[in-house]
Amino acid sequence: MHSDFNKEFNLFFITCCIMQNQESYQFKIGDSVVYPAHGVGVITGEEIQTIGGTEIHLYIISFARDKMILRIPKSKIHKSGLRHLMSKADFGEVLNVLQKQTSLPRGMWSKRAQEYSQKINSGNILQIAEVLRDLHKNAGDPDCSYSERIIYESALERLSNEYAESANMKKPEAKSKLIDILDSLAI
Repeated sequence: MHSDFNKEFNLFFITCCIMQNQESYQFKIGDSVVYPAHGVGVITGEEIQTIGGTEIHLYIISFARDKMILRIPKSKIHKSGLRHLMSKADFGEVLNVLQKQTSLPRGMWSKRAQEYSQKINSGNILQIAEVLRDLHKNAGDPDCSYSERIIYESALERLSNEYAESANMKKPEAKSKLIDILDSLAI
């Protein structure tokens, strides 16, 4: 009897998760979205392509900054990491990450650089905020390596783009606010 309850509960739990995932991965034309490898884009359309006799339903996403258009099969949305923008209210958690103490550098720079790049490309906004926070302390240092500056700029660009879209502000203003938050901690 106890195992029947567990089976029913597991089935209910899995069904709820699937329903929740299906709802959270529904996008409409005009929605601003975040694609992990490219940042903020806009769904500009949907189309059906026939490849090898199979119809594939696609979202068309435009990335204005990169002047790029990307087509993603609807069936691969979860795997690709495409997600909705964070709401302005949810951005409070990101700002909390930025205000935390920086983690101490550990290991060789090449290993840390690889970890930072993976965090940025994951599309996880909290991990991007961690990278930005950790690298900000050396942002103005002339002895900072080229790769460190590039990774820092990449994290700042991704975070400020999403912040600007979420808070309905211009990108330079969002970037300035993020830098002000990081600078206030250095004092």
